[in-house]
Amino acid sequence: MSKQTIDRILQTQGFGSRKWCRELIADGEVSIAGSVVDDYREQFETDGLVFQVFEDEWQYREHVYLAVHKPADYECSRKPSHHPGVLRLLPEQFANRDVQPVGRLDHDTTGLLLMSDDGSFIHTQSSPKSHIPKLYVATTFDPVTDALLAKLRSGVKLHDEPEPLAALRCNRLDTHRLEIVLEQGKYHQVKRMLAAAGNHCSALSRTEIGKLTLEGLGLAEGEWCYLEAAERALLVAD
Repeated sequence: MSKQTIDRILQTQGFGSRKWCRELIADGEVSIAGSVVDDYREQFETDGLVFQVFEDEWQYREHVYLAVHKPADYECSRKPSHHPGVLRLLPEQFANRDVQPVGRLDHDTTGLLLMSDDGSFIHTQSSPKSHIPKLYVATTFDPVTDALLAKLRSGVKLHDEPEPLAALRCNRLDTHRLEIVLEQGKYHQVKRMLAAAGNHCSALSRTEIGKLTLEGLGLAEGEWCYLEAAERALLVAD
């Protein structure tokens, strides 16, 4: 439990500088439990605090953990160069509090993307030592053959990688689609592995991280949601 002044609360939640937050309060744009808060020095318990800014409701969160269904043609970067950044899909408060992608999906890859402002969480989820599997669905230019699946399961050698990389699991979905489970998260790994195995990737989507599934979250492309403790507990190794 901790008490903070309302201007400090708004600042930590990404609503702007301390000065700007005080102006919001002075303008009567902030309320708690239906009552306008007009004194920036007033203190509130942050645990479980729900407040409204411009009539939109927010809950105080020390850190935010988000899942995004990333569409194609968005970059997983706070400073995108050729396409819009994924932060465009979120309310601006999240950019202000330094939310960033957990790992990266290529601009043309869709699917499940985690985002947070918790450095420890980002490190754990990104580290190869965590061995958290990720499931991708790949569409291929050429038909998916038994030989292709066998190569991906046994391992293929990629440029600049000292050892062959192998899929944890790999299965045919139909003539030109397969699902592949990896835990390494190397640069362009699925695309490079398919190329090394003699095929090419024409479309790619990540559908699962650990035991957290895009289907279970029910997110349409471009939508996002908070990940509560029960959902974060699914982000584990098999």
